[in-house]
Amino acid sequence: MSGSCVSEQSSVPSMTMARPKIYQRFTRERLRRLAIVSGLLVAVFFLVDDVIMPLYTAQGRTTMVPSVLGLTVDEAKEAIRKAGLEPREAETRPDKAYKVGTVAFQNPPPQATVKYGRGVYLTISGGEVLVMVPALRGKSLREATFSLERVGLRIGEVRYEPSDEIFMNTIISQTIDAERKVRAGSAIGVLVSQGKVGEQRAVPNLTGRSLNEARKLLLQAGFVVGSISYQASLDLLPNTIIDQYPRPAEMARYGQMIDLFVAQRVEPPLDAEN
Repeated sequence: MSGSCVSEQSSVPSMTMARPKIYQRFTRERLRRLAIVSGLLVAVFFLVDDVIMPLYTAQGRTTMVPSVLGLTVDEAKEAIRKAGLEPREAETRPDKAYKVGTVAFQNPPPQATVKYGRGVYLTISGGEVLVMVPALRGKSLREATFSLERVGLRIGEVRYEPSDEIFMNTIISQTIDAERKVRAGSAIGVLVSQGKVGEQRAVPNLTGRSLNEARKLLLQAGFVVGSISYQASLDLLPNTIIDQYPRPAEMARYGQMIDLFVAQRVEPPLDAEN
């Protein structure tokens, strides 16, 4: 009897000692779950407050697209975001109207009315187009003109002078050296050979040409305009070459004067009844 009582009494303390440990584990688990739930609630709150609610309240609202042309990329993006829109870089392309790194084009355009959150596409200026100047020495004026036009350039001032090295009507030099880069559309001046000073050359045919055309042809061939005689003509336009001396295809020396006979306007006779 006494032995059994002792065993029963000895088991009671072990049960009472186990309870606090179980209670502690249960409490920690509840606190952990509570912390997780609280974190999720906070995250949901911020999601709703910062994302969902702005989208919901902005739905259907419109705003005006600001003009960002000429602004730097950073300035343009800031202005677009302030308007409730989303900036997006589209491409970079040459543009002489805007500095390198600034906005040259935007879509939608300035002052357009769009919904909040719409993307605004920005085209960034890469600056002016630069092209390489081709080599023109030894080419005819016609060939040089085509060579320049192919790369987006043009013939500038054309001057003439005699040359013992370069054939007549071919280019001696150019105002901007070959392989240099210049802006597209630039004019390149050239110096054209009139041939050797002492050599004979054929006189060009000027008949039917305008006086201005005749001057250019004579200059190219190494001749100069001599005397100009005007003759009345009802059939030809004023300032049209009627005749010349020396005659076409005759040989003449460099610098020789070529006399011209030019049509002059004549008023038709009045009707006798008037």
